[in-house]
Amino acid sequence: MKYTLIFFIALAAVLSAALAACNSGISVPWRQLLGGVKTTEKEVAGRLSAADGYSVQLFAGNVAGARWLSVTRSGDIIVSQPKLGQVSLLFKDRNGDGHSDGQKVLLDKLQRPHGLLLHDNWLYIAESDAIGRVAFDHSDGRLAGRYQRILENLGDDGHWTKTIAMSPDGWLFLSSGSSCNICREKDPRRASIMRMKPNGHNLEIYATGLRNSVGFDWSPKDGGLYATDNGRDWLGDKLPPDELNLIRQGQFYGWPYAYGNRIPDPEFSAEASPKIQQKIADSIPPVHEFPAHNAPLGIRFLRSAEQPPDYRNAALVALHGSWNRSVKDGYKIVSLHWGDNGEIRQRDFLWGFLSEDRQAVYGRPVAIAEDNRGNIYISDDYAGAIYRVRQGAPRQTVLAARQAPLQKITTAAAISTNAATVQLGAQLYRAHDCAHCHQAQFPLRNLSTKYTAQGLADYFDAPTPPMPNYNFTQVQKKALAHYLLSRQANR
Repeated sequence: MKYTLIFFIALAAVLSAALAACNSGISVPWRQLLGGVKTTEKEVAGRLSAADGYSVQLFAGNVAGARWLSVTRSGDIIVSQPKLGQVSLLFKDRNGDGHSDGQKVLLDKLQRPHGLLLHDNWLYIAESDAIGRVAFDHSDGRLAGRYQRILENLGDDGHWTKTIAMSPDGWLFLSSGSSCNICREKDPRRASIMRMKPNGHNLEIYATGLRNSVGFDWSPKDGGLYATDNGRDWLGDKLPPDELNLIRQGQFYGWPYAYGNRIPDPEFSAEASPKIQQKIADSIPPVHEFPAHNAPLGIRFLRSAEQPPDYRNAALVALHGSWNRSVKDGYKIVSLHWGDNGEIRQRDFLWGFLSEDRQAVYGRPVAIAEDNRGNIYISDDYAGAIYRVRQGAPRQTVLAARQAPLQKITTAAAISTNAATVQLGAQLYRAHDCAHCHQAQFPLRNLSTKYTAQGLADYFDAPTPPMPNYNFTQVQKKALAHYLLSRQANR
């Protein structure tokens, strides 16, 4: 009877809160409170759309509460799962079917782990109240030591997520959000970006007035440190704008006294002393504004030489999506492009996480990572998924490829193969636009008189310039060699 009463009291509280929220005009993706949704490869193919020249696939679909990402030197993906208190490793796609080959838990029983960083054979983890690290073996995705905290006693109420990254000059940077929606913080480390030595020593506050800068990254073009920032709640659908800030040491970025381009916050405007007014006047406005409540989280500058010129050095930003808004907005990945005059242009890069009527939510993107081959990985804590975005058409699964009709081989010089291998090779040839060079400048002739299948596959390990080394897997090398030889055999 006692527990039944407790249950109904709790249920009444939830219903009361839901009714209050509805009456206040907000639009919450409620299923996140119940663990989110599940997605499938078919749903991803049918709902999500990527920018021209790119395609998206479901890389892993059973990664509950997936948040931050880091790519190992071997191409595996490390992902944080704060709600489970764990950090997991997703094995790279070694069989060429477009999906992770499996996953394992690296560490568990952590305090809401969020930010991740791989540096100098260390895996750094930002828990909600501490920073820790553990030796990491990139060759096999194995922890090579004991996890140790290097910084503790961080505040983890309110905006609890902590994000870490290593600067080009070797400092470990750490962002810590505010403890509240709008208030004066007692702990100067809150609502700030800090830095420290890689061993956790010499912690210092780098920039302040940043309500919740979950994502930050350094531009490979101008070297600037750019950080997203989530504006305060309860000023209506259109205020305040969420921000992208260019972070400079010792600067103040407005919160809690101002937002946007030094606009005083109504919470403090009536009592603004000359000192506060001067603080607002000296604050640094954002270099770019996102619509209110879009919740920009992860930001990643694309560095791979495999990206098309228009996207190389552009930044991708994950808009996690609104809740404190009467009509949902955000819920997508956008790209930011810097012009020669410093102007920033924003485009949609990956969308379809929100229904056209802005009622149903299918996903909420969080973080972005890129490997050296130009594959872009995106986490989704609502669908518990990791997506892979890459140039060209979606890579078909091996199962689908096996259903393709067998190609006819008409010359004894050609190797014996099967349709699945040939089709995978054809996909690789198209995805890397090999025809651009090999149709005219470097035509492929008489390959079967020069190479065996294994010899041609081995050639891809150290190709003759200007052909780049794409770091193909054994399966991919074999498939491309079979495709090229069988293609010539059919001429």
